Amino acid sequence: MIILAIDTALEYCAAAVLDSSAMTMIAQEALEMKRGHAEALMPLIARVMKASGRSYLDLDRIAVTTGPGSFTGLRVGISAARGIGLAAGKPVVGLTTLSAYAAPLIAEQQDQQPVLAAIDARHDNVYFQVVAGNGTTLMPPTIAQIDDTFAASRFGALRMVGNAAQMLADRWPEQAPRPALVDPRPGPDIGWVAWLGAATDPALAPPKPFYLRPPDAKPKAGYAPSDTHA
Repeated sequence: MIILAIDTALEYCAAAVLDSSAMTMIAQEALEMKRGHAEALMPLIARVMKASGRSYLDLDRIAVTTGPGSFTGLRVGISAARGIGLAAGKPVVGLTTLSAYAAPLIAEQQDQQPVLAAIDARHDNVYFQVVAGNGTTLMPPTIAQIDDTFAASRFGALRMVGNAAQMLADRWPEQAPRPALVDPRPGPDIGWVAWLGAATDPALAPPKPFYLRPPDAKPKAGYAPSDTHA
């Protein structure tokens, strides 16, 4: 299966082409950026597709992160994925940013320490989810104040990942088990977005924005601030 993966949910603009049957990542590129995803994404996808040596008609599926994340970034990535899927006649699968963050840690240590994936939601809030080492949900995706995430300490020494991971680790209660790992990467690995896309049924995961709260401010018509988060 040939998968085109797209991620613009946070401070990355990334794309990759995966051949899951051959277990090969054919091409990928990721650019760190706080804004400008709309201008950067389509040229980046074109470069990745050219490097892969595949055409859009060769794709079997498109995968895209659906949030939580930047409202503007999410719209850019999801619109691109839907447009490519419609033009090429290919299914599109949506994947949460939190699941993409957690995926490599779950694959790395099956049935070991649980994983807490966390994204900065601003104003002393985070989006977070806790999963067991085998991927089973322990705490579903939600938005909460940082202090409210401390309840996850009941699961033991957590592996923390996400752009809010260090922020949580710095404030983790002294009496709680210390995090087993803190991985503060600014965005999920685009390769794992592709692998999740290969493993997920498009019928069960449509490419719709995964909003956990409304925008911080309502934009004027035709304009959306790049720093609002979903």
